[in-house]
Amino acid sequence: MTRIGILLFEHVEELDAVGPWEVFGMWATKWPGEAEVVAFASEAGPVLASKGMTLHADHGYADVGPLDVLVYPGGRGTRPHLEDPARLAWVREQRERVPLLTSVCTGSLVFAAAGLLAGRPATTHWGSLDTLKGLDPSIDVRPDDRYVDDGDVITSAGVSAGIDMALHVVARLAGTERARDVRRMMQYDPMPPV
Repeated sequence: MTRIGILLFEHVEELDAVGPWEVFGMWATKWPGEAEVVAFASEAGPVLASKGMTLHADHGYADVGPLDVLVYPGGRGTRPHLEDPARLAWVREQRERVPLLTSVCTGSLVFAAAGLLAGRPATTHWGSLDTLKGLDPSIDVRPDDRYVDDGDVITSAGVSAGIDMALHVVARLAGTERARDVRRMMQYDPMPPV
């Protein structure tokens, strides 16, 4: 079974966390035994998101248990993480423990600040591409990609791109047909009205 942890933190962008949750949650619910998704934070409990929604972390760092995939969302809450030595050390520690690290939006900035994207291709929200490059000029910034899969690290562009990234992860771990099934169950077929 694939165990996926979605990290929550103060001022996380709602859809950055909830979009992948919907994809992985649909996978776990409709195909029991294939996947499990958990929400966690530094400590269990309520987490105030960027636009005022309160999310709930069922686990803290201490009891989340082993993960196969970590989703690091973005949002304005990532900005303090870039200069938080304890947070960056925790991220580096996850690199050693978790086989697949993923980010949505400005979550990739935290990966960059932790040194995880040195010399690698990556993306982020279009408004933070220069910041990503500024954090580490060795990063091969991909401004036009919805997500960038570089093996053990996958970064995705802003907000809704996290859904595409999560579907890609399902395809990578469980096959294209399973990912298509999940997409159909979600009725995810983007056709923006504007």
